[in-house]
Amino acid sequence: MTLPMNTQFDIQQHALIHSTRRHFLRDCSSGLGALWLASTMGRAWGASGPLLKDSTHPLLPDKGHFTARAQRVIYLHMAGAPSQLELFDYKPMLQKLDGKDCPASLLAGKQFAFIQGVPKMLGPQYPFRQHGQSGQWFSDRLPKLAGVADDLCFIKSMHTDQFNHGPAQLVMHTGTQNPGFPSAGAWATYGLGSENQNLPGFIVLTSGGKNPDAGKSVWGSGFLPSVYQGVQCRSQGEPVLFISNPEGISRSQRRLTLDALAELNQRTAAEVGDPETLTRIAQYEMAFRMQTSATDAFDIKQEPEHIHRLYGTEPGKDSFANNCLLARRLAERGVRFIQLFDWGWDSHGAAAHEALNGGFKDKCQSVDQPLAALITDLKQRGLLDDTLVVWGGEFGRTPMQENRGGKTMKLIGRDHNPGAFTVWMAGGGVKPGFSFGQTDDLGYEAVDNKVSPHDFHATLLRLLGFDHQRLTYPVSGANHRLSNITKPGSRVVQEILA
Repeated sequence: MTLPMNTQFDIQQHALIHSTRRHFLRDCSSGLGALWLASTMGRAWGASGPLLKDSTHPLLPDKGHFTARAQRVIYLHMAGAPSQLELFDYKPMLQKLDGKDCPASLLAGKQFAFIQGVPKMLGPQYPFRQHGQSGQWFSDRLPKLAGVADDLCFIKSMHTDQFNHGPAQLVMHTGTQNPGFPSAGAWATYGLGSENQNLPGFIVLTSGGKNPDAGKSVWGSGFLPSVYQGVQCRSQGEPVLFISNPEGISRSQRRLTLDALAELNQRTAAEVGDPETLTRIAQYEMAFRMQTSATDAFDIKQEPEHIHRLYGTEPGKDSFANNCLLARRLAERGVRFIQLFDWGWDSHGAAAHEALNGGFKDKCQSVDQPLAALITDLKQRGLLDDTLVVWGGEFGRTPMQENRGGKTMKLIGRDHNPGAFTVWMAGGGVKPGFSFGQTDDLGYEAVDNKVSPHDFHATLLRLLGFDHQRLTYPVSGANHRLSNITKPGSRVVQEILA
């Protein structure tokens, strides 16, 4: 059969392009192709630096643009958005308005997830007092965390432009409400790599029974090579499903199989030049090394009894406490970014498990001891100075009681509030015992030293040694970054840096 002339031309051109790439990578006399593959694979399995430094990727300094104050991050996200008004943002004026109709000025132009009509104002549901030499405000829901108040640095003026969970979680972790962008952990490992060749540079642990509303996109790699995505592990059973060899297959047999697969994939990489092929090789190798190293890292039974009492851990159980202890063990082993998601903080009051006078109390009790223990444990091991611990949600809660259909509900809850929420940090180059930014008298809007998620990301990267405007990746003709190229006013919050 004779093909049309234009089709013949397209096929010939494609063959010429494919052959040119193949000859350059495989057959050129200088051996640049083999050298490129070898150096790239070294990046994939090495201790630091970007995986891919070829002509299509930005040339990044192995150790960042500045001296890093933090070598690793433990990011604790309370999925569902805990109420700042019941934890850290003390508002006595709100108590005076408790039970009164919400003024119309607070409702005009606002968009809520559920509130309709005129809701009632809702005062703080728990008593507050100051703690530590720094005088930080805590409610009585987190008494153990209050014991390390002088180690914490609060940002009380966080705000976002998203009022639903999924988009708001994406903004907090990727810089945009749209799926498909790299998470903060992916950017960190892209820039710095991992300090441990036998564990992923970015590990994710979840508790509370569900993943965040935004799904696994909040720890995805987006348009970065997928080797940088978070690896979800478990605190119960095998750290990663199917990491063990099948019955009857020895480790040496597994090694021979992987060697054969690697040879096939290297040939494909040399011929096609697809970086995801190299990612596939690296992931096979990582899984092989994790068979021994991950089993050791995730075995919290090795910890002495006094550490289990400190955290309130129960080996073999899926819990936030176990995940906090695992986070410390992973930090010790050089994992660059450790992300903990704890689900169940959506306190609408529509059911007992999400009421401020019900499930919220249980959530606070489940995290209070392990949060304090993590800070204490990192500090006593000399790890807190160069480990940045971050705690927060995706937005805050309203100073009004939530209603449904314009009617006040029997249980007590608050609606979503993008105008104000609190994040705290510890260690890793931030000022201990410091509070930055303020909300209005009702905790409704951030009014002083406002901090956006993009400012937060710029600051996070600065602590890791990067200029957020220079840590970029080219996609569709634009150099994208974590702090979002559509937000040119993003700034590093210098005031919280030690």
